[in-house]
Amino acid sequence: MNRKDSKRKSHQECPGKTGGRGRPRQARRHKTCPSPREISKVMASMALGMLNEDGCSEDDLLEKCIQSFDSAGSLRRGDHILNMVLAMHNWVLPSAHLAARLLTLYPPGYQEATGSTQELRRLQICHLVRYWLTQHPETVHQEPQLEEVIGRFWATVEQEGNTTQRSLGDSANLLSPGGPGPPPPISSPGLGKKRKVSLLFDHLETEELAEHLTYLEFRSFQAITPQDLRGYVLQGSVRGCPALEGSVGLSNSVSRWVQVMVLSRPGPAQRGQVLDKFIHVAQRLLQLQNFNTLMAVTGGLCHSAISRLKDSHTHLSPDSTKALLELTELLAAHNNYSCYRRTWAGCTGFRLPVLGVHLKDLVSLHEAQPDRLPDGRLHLPKLNSLYLRLQELAALQRQHPPCSAKEDLLHLLTLSLDLFYTEDEIYELSYAREPRCPKSLPPSPFQVPLVVEWAPGVTPKPDRVTLGRHVEQLVESVFKNYDPEGRGTISQEDFERLSGNFPFACHGLHPPPRQGSGSFSREELTGYLLQASAICSKLGLAFLHTFQEVTFRKPTFCGICSGFLWGVTKQGYRCRDCGLCCHKHCRDQVKVECKKRPGAKGDVSPPEAPVPPTPVPHAGRGSEDNLSYTLSLEPETGWHVCHAWTQTEPSHPSWEPETVPLPATAPSPTQSSKLSS
Repeated sequence: MNRKDSKRKSHQECPGKTGGRGRPRQARRHKTCPSPREISKVMASMALGMLNEDGCSEDDLLEKCIQSFDSAGSLRRGDHILNMVLAMHNWVLPSAHLAARLLTLYPPGYQEATGSTQELRRLQICHLVRYWLTQHPETVHQEPQLEEVIGRFWATVEQEGNTTQRSLGDSANLLSPGGPGPPPPISSPGLGKKRKVSLLFDHLETEELAEHLTYLEFRSFQAITPQDLRGYVLQGSVRGCPALEGSVGLSNSVSRWVQVMVLSRPGPAQRGQVLDKFIHVAQRLLQLQNFNTLMAVTGGLCHSAISRLKDSHTHLSPDSTKALLELTELLAAHNNYSCYRRTWAGCTGFRLPVLGVHLKDLVSLHEAQPDRLPDGRLHLPKLNSLYLRLQELAALQRQHPPCSAKEDLLHLLTLSLDLFYTEDEIYELSYAREPRCPKSLPPSPFQVPLVVEWAPGVTPKPDRVTLGRHVEQLVESVFKNYDPEGRGTISQEDFERLSGNFPFACHGLHPPPRQGSGSFSREELTGYLLQASAICSKLGLAFLHTFQEVTFRKPTFCGICSGFLWGVTKQGYRCRDCGLCCHKHCRDQVKVECKKRPGAKGDVSPPEAPVPPTPVPHAGRGSEDNLSYTLSLEPETGWHVCHAWTQTEPSHPSWEPETVPLPATAPSPTQSSKLSS
């Protein structure tokens, strides 16, 4: 044996911690102190180890809970096991079954016992039931059978127990629900009649919009109960969990609202401004650590119907483009949302999680391990892991938001988010804004790895009662701030600016002003909002016309009444998409679909939109069969004035084009009748 072989043999026989080449080193801990989450996890595992490392039977677990109390009702040791059992037992057995076991364990009066052992055990069981009802009241209210068993238990205590035991069930507030309610909204500043509170989307600062979206998100997140989370994990669906379904619907509504607000602008430059504003809103949401709404807003900006708008994205600054890419990478789904999880782990203070990611964690924990071991004992480590995750979410619900909210702006946002659009309608509007280019384009720099609608099929449904309530609240706020003199009307200028905030404003569903006054009453504004919502939800985006006031060089007939369009200039209106011509007073009675035609001549575009929208090809989804074009639309109109495209912009005299458009072939009466059919 030579020296080299001897040295190699000595290394193999005497492995030590001295580092040699090719030898794995011992892992070192970079942080000297464990995190609070690690400490709580270790303490919980130590407490569970006192019972059993693997599992525990139901009787042993229940006995452990009973022995947690002394004769005075105080806890002898920590409350982790007790709270875990009371909060998580209904995941593996009904609560009524657990209460019935306690009733059978309550020793009857004829049972022999030495000394005060029987009375002490009765008292401990009474303290356990009282602790259950006071600390976890939500389980009692959710299960009527449990309330019946609890009533039988206290009836038995009334007959068999002593005065001390009976007094534990006499409190009137024993079944009062606990937990904080949603934060009360803060009203707008009461400045009397000296100031109008701006309800306009273009006038809202990005910080203000992000703060109100955060308030709505926190109010929705705070309403979720442990029973909702349990129902989702066990059933795999949000159906039957109203609070959870509402939270998912809010996220999907915000994403759709972002898309529609971008597509409601006619020109690429205007759409670029809306994109830039929502990017700044997303950055503010990141500062507020509202990751759920951030996911919805970023998902709306990266939706394929928006990311395909190449001309609109060219108007974004390099900083905005970089910020959008960074937000997309932060919320990317690869590696199980590793970037988001690292950011979330470093957050402190007020924060709102991406609810879909954490719900999927609960589902993974539930599906990875069985509820019971092969011998029938409960699998306590699984229940403890689920309990720790639920406790983290419950702690987030007890936070206080760092921002206040104004009722008027909340009503405005709530009504805007109540509107319903389908994916097909959004894609049709996207292709109408920027048609598909025949040339091969480079792939979009924006990825779509987001879980925007992590619960597919959960979309906000147009509820007439809910819409009516929101409309009434919004109208009340509008007249409180836009009618400081109390005249009961608002000016036409205020109405034009106000109506531009809603996605359906791009369709121009404007009611005629009051006769001779040029103003709008409370009833007219309420009717406009209700009617516009109904039309958009029933007929969709493809039904409505884009009317524009023009001057005809040749004799032209109305496509509605077949009458002649008289006048020297600006004799009537023509749809930019289908070419339908009509009188000013006939556009309110249009009941025909907008049959978009390629290459419409003579279209006059506003100066803000140098490139007019190209007609959208009909999507192969049978829209003519799905949409009810024969609905009774007597009080509803299907027209749109070109001024409505820039309702949220300041008034400009160039909105009304004085130049005469290029000569166009006037439709004959037969052609007009074909259009009206």
